[in-house]
Amino acid sequence: MVEVEFSITDPAYPFVSATEAEDCVFELADMVPRIEGQYAEFFNVTGIDADRVLDLAGSYETLEVSLLREYDNGGLFEFLASGDCPAFTLAEVGALPREVVSLNGEGRIVSEIPPQYEASAVVETFLEAHPDGELVSKQYRDDVTPIFTDSTLEQVPETHLTDRQQEVLRTAYDAGYYAWPRETTGKEIANELGVSSAAFSEVVRAAERNLLSALFTS
Repeated sequence: MVEVEFSITDPAYPFVSATEAEDCVFELADMVPRIEGQYAEFFNVTGIDADRVLDLAGSYETLEVSLLREYDNGGLFEFLASGDCPAFTLAEVGALPREVVSLNGEGRIVSEIPPQYEASAVVETFLEAHPDGELVSKQYRDDVTPIFTDSTLEQVPETHLTDRQQEVLRTAYDAGYYAWPRETTGKEIANELGVSSAAFSEVVRAAERNLLSALFTS
């Protein structure tokens, strides 16, 4: 995997112009693809009144902004981007924006380029679309940032498994059902839960399918 870092100073981009005009900090919390080629970019913005952020972002035609949570001096915002955004461009050409921070009129974007993409082509395409950008660093790494953040990972069982599926899967895991070699059998776990072996297998398969769906859909 190739990790690249870009510096952006063009005030045409709201996350740059806002920190140039105000003493504030923009930091990307998450970025999620939406329908029709849009991306939802969730930014924590500190050091500025939330209404001021809404006013600054409202002048950009390619952005829709919503205040999700207000802090004493800032808030969590959702920016729905449909173009004209450096992070949007990187996502469209195959890079994964992992860190986006802007302060004092300079934006910094760290992205990971998976092995199936040609890193030099991704960098070239990005700089053609954003000629003001500068490639600060490029390095090879053996690991890739996990798909799920810690907070998102904690929500996966709650959002993708029923209470019963969580109970059965947790019991099976704690009993060593997923160890190699397997420390207990499905029949033994079914007896512990007071259900038939067939019922145990059915719940486990459904839970595993839900977890795999969450992984591969993301």
